[in-house]
Amino acid sequence: MRHIFWAGDSTVATNKASTYPQTGIGQAFDRFTAMDVAVCNRAVNGRSTKSFIDESRLAPIYDEITMGDFLFIQFGHNDEKINDPARYTDPHGEFIVNLGKFVNVARNKDAYPVFITSVERRLFDENGTLKPSEHTEYVKGMKEAAEKLDVPVIDLFTMSREFLTKTGDEASKKYYMNLAPGEADWAPEGKIDNSHLKYEGAMLYAGMIAKGLRELGGVYASLLADEEFVKDTANIEING
Repeated sequence: MRHIFWAGDSTVATNKASTYPQTGIGQAFDRFTAMDVAVCNRAVNGRSTKSFIDESRLAPIYDEITMGDFLFIQFGHNDEKINDPARYTDPHGEFIVNLGKFVNVARNKDAYPVFITSVERRLFDENGTLKPSEHTEYVKGMKEAAEKLDVPVIDLFTMSREFLTKTGDEASKKYYMNLAPGEADWAPEGKIDNSHLKYEGAMLYAGMIAKGLRELGGVYASLLADEEFVKDTANIEING
């Protein structure tokens, strides 16, 4: 059995019934994997590369990951929190250094690291145009780290922005949570939290990651159950 260990934040994390219908990308991804692949989703809400490491969440992955496994590394949303010193990292400094620590965990155990850029937030202006992203410098930082460390990168950020741009403000709402975490009865009707995903969104973006793995080929494509299904699923919404 091969394992995909996944380190990331709330856009990736596995949810319980208490947060239904919120669904993380890592939670949905096993729909795309081959029968000999198990997803070990270690993503945790609210974590950045810094807080994930500082809370000793990387150490158990090091203890469990083995030769031939994979470590998917997907951060950025919370590294951006400039007013929170427990989470903030400079996108071209500490962020890159921290990503290297995740890569070392994988390579020291003869496993394969994979970088995945952040899924885009659903933020449109009053004219229905997707706003400039808060993720941009962290996407650049992850790509810098990928080049420096020779790690394959799946650019979910670009794919998700392309999807949101084409789909538009109103139609894209069905993929994102209606209420912000912690808000319930008192939240204004129709409020969208713009970051967290419903099952439909998690499946859509998991399919895009699967498409990225298929395009990488080799051992990465071998993780997938059915390449034609992945191709069709990843393109179905984008191509209408």
